[in-house]
Amino acid sequence: MKDTTGVIADLTAEAAEVDALVAGLSEEEWDTPTPAPGWHVRHQIGHLAFIFRIAGLSAAQPDAFVEMAKASAAVGFEKAVEGALQEYIHDPAEVLLGRWRAERDTAIKALAAVPGDQLVPWLVNPLPPYVLACAGMMEVFGHGQDIADALGVRPERTDRIKHLAGFAVRVRDFGYEARNLTPPEEEFRFELTAPSGAEWTFGPADATQRIIGSAEDFCLLVTRRRHRFDLDLHATGTLADQWLDIAQAYRGAAGEGRRPGQFDA
Repeated sequence: MKDTTGVIADLTAEAAEVDALVAGLSEEEWDTPTPAPGWHVRHQIGHLAFIFRIAGLSAAQPDAFVEMAKASAAVGFEKAVEGALQEYIHDPAEVLLGRWRAERDTAIKALAAVPGDQLVPWLVNPLPPYVLACAGMMEVFGHGQDIADALGVRPERTDRIKHLAGFAVRVRDFGYEARNLTPPEEEFRFELTAPSGAEWTFGPADATQRIIGSAEDFCLLVTRRRHRFDLDLHATGTLADQWLDIAQAYRGAAGEGRRPGQFDA
């Protein structure tokens, strides 16, 4: 059983960073295009509000979440997400900001209240609250990065991203599954340098397939916010090298990703 105290505090802090990016924007600036095709800043915040809404429902009202998930599965989850997004993006910026804050705070409070050894329902399999909170870190990191890129801001990363790095290692196979590929049985070794300079390691020390490099860049890779060629990440072994092409820390379609050299830094 993992204590959720640390990840809840870090998720709260990461969400506050996204809040700070958008809180002072004008109505027009909420319509700034982001690198995600067809999505403006308001789409990014609307998506986060929806994701936190269903996470809060899972933690606080699991039976209601299960019914919602069944209804979403009936129409297809991607279509359900797009439909839910329409509920947010037409709001005035001030209203949308308020809805994001409310959904965020409610979800984080609900997750914090779930005992660490209790599973909560999620879209495919039930999860420990710690893992669902790490998934929330992934959502905040990725969509926050899109907003930062749209506004020309470079986020200051901290060691809070360790939760996301560990989550990405845990879900290593999502990239294979999204492409109908059979994941290799062989485990990988990950050796990542944290923003603080600390060294984080995951996987067996004697693994022949290895990923080595910047933890921030690793998080940009698995959220598909940067192309591998623009990142300080290096692979040893054919399987590890192939994984850098398909890595993603979320289920479902990979999306277009980003082009090499698309960003200045």
